[in-house]
Amino acid sequence: MADAKHKKKLDRLLRVRTLQLTLKQGQEAAAHAKLDSEAQLQSRIAQLAANVTPRAEDAGFAASFAAAAYYRDRLHASAVAAETRRAMAEAGVERARAATQEARRDQSAIEKLIVRAEAKIALKELRAMEDAPAFRKNRHAPC
Repeated sequence: MADAKHKKKLDRLLRVRTLQLTLKQGQEAAAHAKLDSEAQLQSRIAQLAANVTPRAEDAGFAASFAAAAYYRDRLHASAVAAETRRAMAEAGVERARAATQEARRDQSAIEKLIVRAEAKIALKELRAMEDAPAFRKNRHAPC
């Protein structure tokens, strides 16, 4: 009776740990997606900053130099912010990876407990069979 309750409890724990692992894997995937998004944004900002360089045809117009300088400055500030967001996203990926590993360890620990409990039950049944009285049938009628 206690073994059945113990098995039910371990099965329930395994389902919970598997669900937690799945959630952590989803969070890790979301963190990777956020990191990719931040990296794409950072590269796009770098592309825009490269496109706002002074050109030879604008040499006679001072306002265009001032505007280009202003936009380069704004893009530089955006690039710094994007780098910060990317660093935060990388830290989020590392935290998510660690949480996933911890959830995986928890799940495998429960699986090991289930295997150990099954082995214990099998050993108990084997000993019960060994301790059972031997029934010998006489295969021949009295001669």
